[in-house]
Amino acid sequence: MSNKKIYKIAAIPGDGIGVDITEAAVQALDKLAETNGTFSFEYTTFDWSSSAYLERGWYMPPDWAEQLRKHDAIYFGAVGWPSVPDHISLWQMILPIRQQMNQYVNVRPTRILRGTRAPVSQLQEKPSDLDWIIVRENSEGEYAGQGGTTHGHGPNAIATELAIFTRVGIERIMRFAFETAKSRPRKKLTMVTKSNAQRHGMVLWDTVFNDVAKDYEGVVEHDKMLVDAMTVRMVNKPESMDTIVATNLHADILSDLAAALAGSIGIAPSSNLDPTRENPSMFEPIHGSAPDIAGQGIANPVGAFWSAAEMVRWLGKGDLDGVADQFMEAIENVMGDPKTRTRDMGGSASTTEVTKAVCEEIGRVCGRK
Repeated sequence: MSNKKIYKIAAIPGDGIGVDITEAAVQALDKLAETNGTFSFEYTTFDWSSSAYLERGWYMPPDWAEQLRKHDAIYFGAVGWPSVPDHISLWQMILPIRQQMNQYVNVRPTRILRGTRAPVSQLQEKPSDLDWIIVRENSEGEYAGQGGTTHGHGPNAIATELAIFTRVGIERIMRFAFETAKSRPRKKLTMVTKSNAQRHGMVLWDTVFNDVAKDYEGVVEHDKMLVDAMTVRMVNKPESMDTIVATNLHADILSDLAAALAGSIGIAPSSNLDPTRENPSMFEPIHGSAPDIAGQGIANPVGAFWSAAEMVRWLGKGDLDGVADQFMEAIENVMGDPKTRTRDMGGSASTTEVTKAVCEEIGRVCGRK
């Protein structure tokens, strides 16, 4: 009788290139499992797309949470299509999943992968200067969904958007960020704030950060930056940072800047984590559905692969770190070859060609004894 571990994955391809890159990630994951031999994946695919929404009037059924909780993890492609307003697609799928699955941590690693050309000369000369983990508060803050619109159909429309900051929510993300920094070689944490202008929620954010920091004195070096100044520091002094913690909105914006500095938004991954592991965590590349290139077979699948590698790492609870590292080695080996780079990376390879190359490289790298 086989002792192979079976991981149940809820796959939500979504819209546009999300479909292509999810298919690519599944192929790579299956090759990884086949080559390793100690685990396998079992997928359930959910058609919670914008095209389905337009046909039936909903993205997810009433029992969506119950269905997702039957799985060990969620793999998500992308959501969004021009025919559906963005606030509908986000608030009827991705944001409810993050909130109701208690995925209060979003982790976005950023580094310059082999074969990637960074747009900043300093990083071209010394790519190791950019090696960050961005920890994003993922459950409240500016994306809490509180507010409303009055007289919305008239010339005197009034709209309010209320950011929610709670001590509980801030403390748990700060502790996660400090623990992340503690686990990395440099043991350095930069906290992003805007408390000079946002004098209530962000002041509480700062206060709780300072309180938590006392538990890590002498263990984790820490500093803070206003979010506007942070954008300058990311470009001019990338080597000065390691782990970064920021609010829902600030980290969302800064992580896109980080991806651009690393060479392409098409290679950037993210993990939506429930650290309690009571709910499945969700893994997705940070790029969108890209309607302008959807269906052309040219999407960069590297962000999808990297997200899949982070999913393997999470599922293994430390036991599959080596496998995830081999997966990343295979990805970088392929990226190092100009013939297997997509257009956003200066090449001409298709999604299918890159996926095939990565699967072949997984066989070589993971098959080594």
